[in-house]
This record gives sequence, C-alpha cells and structure tokens, in this order.
Amino acid sequence: MNSLKNHISNQLFILRNFNKHWEITSNWQLLFPLFGMYGLLYSANKFVTLLGIKLLFFKIISTLVISYILLRATLFLFKKLEKKWKLSYRWEMIRVFMVFALTGSSSALIGRPILKIIGITKDNFQPLVYWILYLLIGFLFYQILLVIFGWLFGQFKFFWNFEKKMIKRMKLGFLLNEK
Repeated sequence: MNSLKNHISNQLFILRNFNKHWEITSNWQLLFPLFGMYGLLYSANKFVTLLGIKLLFFKIISTLVISYILLRATLFLFKKLEKKWKLSYRWEMIRVFMVFALTGSSSALIGRPILKIIGITKDNFQPLVYWILYLLIGFLFYQILLVIFGWLFGQFKFFWNFEKKMIKRMKLGFLLNEK
C-alpha cells in the first residue's frame, strides 16, 4: 500500500512539474501536448512505413526512436522560437506548431484538386510548368489557411501578424492597406 502511495505521489510530482514548465493552468490545455505527442508518433510511424520496415517489433522500436528524435528537435525549436515569438504561455507554442503542420499538409492536399478543376494535369502540361503552378497554388492556399487555422486554434492575432510580416517581406505591403 505504501508503495502505491509513493508511486502516485511521484506521478503527481511529474505532472505538476510538466504543468509548471508548460505554464498549463487548466486541464483543457493538456490537450495540446497530448495532440503534439500523437502527431510526433504518427509522423514517425509514417516515416517508418516509408522505410519499409515490416516486422512489428522493429517497427515499434523505430517509431519510438524517431519520435524521440523528432521530440528533441521540436523542443530545440521551441527554445529558439520562444524568444522570437511573443506568446502568453509556453503551451501555446505547441498550438502554433500544430497550426503550421495542419496548414502545410492541407495546402499540399488542396493543390492537385484545384489544378484538376481548372484543367491542368501532368498529362497536358510540361512537368516543370505543372510543378511551378502546383507550388504557387499551394503557397496561395497556405497563406489563406494559415490565418483560418490560426483563428480556429485561437491564435488569430499571432498568425495575422505573421502574415502581415510575410507580405511586407515579399514587397506586397500595398495589399494590406495600412498607413
């Protein structure tokens, strides 16, 4: 019985430290680290599948190792970007990364159907022209989706400012109509 109490006490200590480190003040905010870990595991599993690893044991071990590497890389990026991005809480970094991931994936998925709708396929266009148009359409939808997903995740202000900065860097600031 004493061993169980010690175990529970240790688990609560770990959770409190986790909450303190990520500045989590409400239980619902724990969803973002959980979704972030799910995304890392999913990405690692997809990568392992691309490598063609068939045996379940090696697939699980490879997925865990790649997930760990992705986690370390993500935490390194968090440290670098925490100073640059002005966010109220650390857990919001996870939310911002999720928006970038969803936006990138979604804009890549939208490109082909849009090109098909307007009659542009690999068969009736030069491959180089097709890929340039694919990238341009993907880039255009990326800009739109970034603000939409930012709004859906409660980070509209951050992503709107991010977009404005990007538009100004591309010398398209006249589109913003700001004085």
